[in-house]
This record gives sequence, structure tokens and C-alpha cells, in this order.
Amino acid sequence: MSSTRRCRTLLSVTLNFFALLFSITAFITTYWCVGTQRVPKPKCSKLRTHQCIDYGVNETDPNKVVYSWETGDDRFLFRQFHTGIWSSCEENIHDESERCRSFIDLAPASEKGMLWLSVISEMLYIILLVVGFSLMCLELVHSSNVIDGLKLNAFAAVFTVLSGLLGMVAHVMYTQVFQVTVSHGPPDWRPYNWDYGWSFCIAWASFTCCMGASVTTLNSYTKTVIEFRHKRKTFEQSIREEDAREAFGYLREHSVHSLSKSVEVYSSQSLQGGRKTPIPADSLDLSDMTASLGEEQC
Repeated sequence: MSSTRRCRTLLSVTLNFFALLFSITAFITTYWCVGTQRVPKPKCSKLRTHQCIDYGVNETDPNKVVYSWETGDDRFLFRQFHTGIWSSCEENIHDESERCRSFIDLAPASEKGMLWLSVISEMLYIILLVVGFSLMCLELVHSSNVIDGLKLNAFAAVFTVLSGLLGMVAHVMYTQVFQVTVSHGPPDWRPYNWDYGWSFCIAWASFTCCMGASVTTLNSYTKTVIEFRHKRKTFEQSIREEDAREAFGYLREHSVHSLSKSVEVYSSQSLQGGRKTPIPADSLDLSDMTASLGEEQC
């Protein structure tokens, strides 16, 4: 029983560990959503001769009217961007670096409250995962004590389930905020096309591992309780059977003893009641006896 329960606890600890690792990684990275942004091409200069618009004249002369024959998407650059919970980073069209901005500042004012709730939920999700992981590790230490192990198992299951629910709510709220920001965010940031990134995938993988750990923990708790109750019921039944045998033997011995004692008492009373008292010979009167016999004959 203890070895099986220990294996289930090890499985729960492993799943919880991966859930915690994935959630922290997703929380600190900026690849929840990735895509491209369409920005106008800059003017060509001595330092920049490609991916730019060449007007062919001195653009510093204010009296000259310049024209560009590029139309449609040829007038734009498509730069890559990636966004996380905290910040959004996009390529800098002037050099090889990246420019990052706070995603909280990019979100519309109507969605800032939901975004903060998402951030707080993600933090609580990680905290509860840490608490559940700690309780599961303590359960491994107290695996020899069934009662203490059951208490730790129950608390670990509760904290893990709560963390999973908070994580799911946080992921859904962030997704909704991002979709609204795509439509109503700053014009210089709005994506041309986008998709979910690897941080978003491991965030949901963390939720999956968390739910797996909670289900495994609850299953371990239920099985341990059922096995413990069955063992206790079997033990109580064996004690009752043993007590019944002892009581039956005690009653049988006392019944035989009482019966034998009753027989001895009855035998002694019978012997005393059937004993004849001797009559002395000199007390008998033969003449009286003859007279009485004659009267009976008459």
C-alpha cells in the first residue's frame, strides 16, 4: 500500500514540477503572441540604401515636389514583433536592435483592469503551484505515516486545483485583452497578422500538467482513504470474530462447569434423601404388632 501511494505521489510531484517550470517560463518571456507589423518605408539616405524609398532628388529642398512610384504593400516594411504579459518588442527598422514597450501601456484604457487581473491571477497561479509542490514534497517525507500523508495530500489537491482554475482564467483574460488591443491599440503597433507563440503554448501546457497533478493527487487521496477504510474494516471484523470465539469458549467452559456442579449437588441431595434410618430392636413391641395384624384381618 505504501509503495503504491509513494509512486502516485511521485507522479503528482513530477507533473506539478513541470507545471511550475512552464508557468514561470511563460510568465517571464515575451512570445505569447508573434506576428508582423506593417510600417511605412523610411527615406533612403547615405546610411540606408535598401528597404527604403528613393525619391531620386534632394529631399531637403522644400521647394521640390517629390513623388514615389511605389504603391500598395511596396511602400511598407513588415517587421517582426513578439508580445508577452509585460512587454511587446518589435524590430527597429533603422538598425538591428529591438524596441520594447510595456504591453500595459499599449492596452486600451477599457482593458487595463482586466489585464491587471490577468497578471495578478498569473502570479497567484504560480504561488499556489509552489505551495502545492511543497506540500507534495512533504508528503513524500511523511509517507510512512498514513494520517499525516492524507492531510498533506488533501491540502495539496486543494491548492493544485485552485491554482489550475486561476491559471485558466488568467490565460483566457490575457487572450481577450490582446485581441481587443489588436483592434483598438496604438496605430503604430497594430499587427498586420499575428498568431500565438511558444510562450502561449507552454502556458497551456503548464495548465494541463497542473490539472494532471491535481487529478492524480485526488485519485491518490481517494484510493488511500478507501484502502485505509477497507483495512480498518477487515481489522475490526477480525477482532469481532476473535472476541466472539473467546466469548463462546468462555460460555462453554462455564456452562460445563455449572452443569457438572449441578449434577454433583443433585447427586448428593438424592443420596441424602434416599438413606434409611435404622430402628433399634428393643424399641419394637411384638404384641402390639400382632394385635394390629389381627384387627386388620377382622
